[in-house]
Amino acid sequence: MSRGLWVAFTLSTMLLATAPLWRSSREPAPVSMAFPGWPSTFEGRPLRELPLTELEARFGEGFPGRIARFSDGQRELILRWVAAPTRQLHSTHACFLGLGYAISPAPFWRQEDGPPWNQFIVSRGASRMVVREAVMDGRGGHWSDVSAWYWSALLGRSEGPWWAITLAENAPLEAP
Repeated sequence: MSRGLWVAFTLSTMLLATAPLWRSSREPAPVSMAFPGWPSTFEGRPLRELPLTELEARFGEGFPGRIARFSDGQRELILRWVAAPTRQLHSTHACFLGLGYAISPAPFWRQEDGPPWNQFIVSRGASRMVVREAVMDGRGGHWSDVSAWYWSALLGRSEGPWWAITLAENAPLEAP
């Protein structure tokens, strides 16, 4: 293959590979429905809304959707309703790392015959929590990885809005 043909092939391949990214990031995809409101229960337990932390409130500025924090009396939930594909939806794993927690892997969590959720253990000082997270759409789509969700949404393989759910509960400290 001649050098000119090779350069043309390489450039056209790069253009085709990046075509899904050409959509303007300033124009989020239209939302197919209005915000339905926050759920009153999760996994059969009633939810009580908690105020967002200062960091969570700052994160919510410019977020294409809504963010809320809840307690079911034993666990804490962060619910994010997402109206458009966005890189502003970070994995909880990255957030805990940024806050200085040590992170240990854990097996995926799965409710009986349900889809898998990402799960890991975070610890800092005397605090130790089991955290699980998933993103889902209203048509049965489910992602245990935020990056996998993002590419599915960006490439049109899933339509919003989406729910990103993070659940954290205290875990016993390991014996020394």
